[in-house]
Amino acid sequence: MQNILVLYYSQGGSTKAMAEKIAQGVELGGLEAKLRTVPNVSANCEKTESDIPDSGAIYVTKEDLTNCSGIIMGSPTRFGNMAAPLKYFIDTTSDLWFKGALINKPAAVFTSTASLHGGQETTLLSMMLPLLHHGAMIVGIPYSEPSLQNTQTGGTPYGLSHYNGINSDKPLSQDEIILAKALGKRVAEIAKQK
Repeated sequence: MQNILVLYYSQGGSTKAMAEKIAQGVELGGLEAKLRTVPNVSANCEKTESDIPDSGAIYVTKEDLTNCSGIIMGSPTRFGNMAAPLKYFIDTTSDLWFKGALINKPAAVFTSTASLHGGQETTLLSMMLPLLHHGAMIVGIPYSEPSLQNTQTGGTPYGLSHYNGINSDKPLSQDEIILAKALGKRVAEIAKQK
């Protein structure tokens, strides 16, 4: 069965909540959603985390990337960029680049941030760059989605965004939930056309 890999890193839970709504949209689009995350990274050179997380989504493998029909990647914003744990994993995928494992697969991105003008769009762009290098086809949110016109919280044509507040206490808005499901559904529908 075709599947869409929903790959994310989440520290406070907002990016995970977005991933779960996106996964619902993938399934509305008729494909299986595979939720995967990445382990934390540390300046400590010793391995500090087990190979299997205690709870939540399991850790992504390179096989998940190879075997998916599309990918939707998300990260909290870190100084206008994706978080280090996600970047660390992406940096290990050169062998997949050599094989062309992601060429022509639809791909989309999403982010959450604690500050209102914290670099959401640059974070989305930072996640697009390795996907473009891998040959993936970037999928955004078109303005034909009414919630993109109406949102007072998050959402861009570059991908889904969410402002979760300085204390990470702002839940996803109704518009953000609609846009999350629309993005997941759109990627699934494009993947099914291949």
